[in-house]
Amino acid sequence: MRISPDLWIFFQHGFFKINGTIVFTWMLMLLLVLISRQVTKGLVIGTTPSKWQCALEIVVLTMRKQLREVGLEQPDKYIGFIGTLFLLIFSANLLTILPFYEPPTASLSTTAALAFAVFLSVPIYGIKEKGLKNYLKSYLEPTVIMLPFHIISEFSRTLSLAVRLFGNMMSGALTVGLLLSITPFIFPMVMTSLGLLIGSVQSYIFCILATVYITSALQASET
Repeated sequence: MRISPDLWIFFQHGFFKINGTIVFTWMLMLLLVLISRQVTKGLVIGTTPSKWQCALEIVVLTMRKQLREVGLEQPDKYIGFIGTLFLLIFSANLLTILPFYEPPTASLSTTAALAFAVFLSVPIYGIKEKGLKNYLKSYLEPTVIMLPFHIISEFSRTLSLAVRLFGNMMSGALTVGLLLSITPFIFPMVMTSLGLLIGSVQSYIFCILATVYITSALQASET
């Protein structure tokens, strides 16, 4: 039983290897691209929309509302990034109902990459919105002494994002695998359902925290 898709090796030649994390991540990206293409094909305004368009509008409006409630006054600027994070993580966790599928979010390399994307987005959005000088000035507030603490905070919360998502997804998959080997079939199904719920919640928490970090960078730049 694998505790991470990193251990599922499909191909290896020297130091080059293709493991389960890479395979399932690319499969997931391809699936999302195909679904996005299908959903956004034939969008209409002012006439009766299709069911796909109605579902898409509900998702976008809900995300926009959540971003505004967290503190982003212009959510349309950030919904592309935050929405992509949510759909990727949520889909990766949802597909655990499929046999032989292992979520790439159960790999620390995947969660670290997602957390690093959030880490980069914070200064990018902060500088883009308020300028380099005002953004860097926020690291010196309220005094210069706080500079190292602000820097440590940036790295520690990135590490927290990566480890939290990785730990929850890896432990969920490991628990289901253990139960499947020692108990009847029904109980692991219940645990899988619970794992899907936890995965959905983790997707939401990850994106909300990313939004909070971006919001704090923008607000700090205003002071």
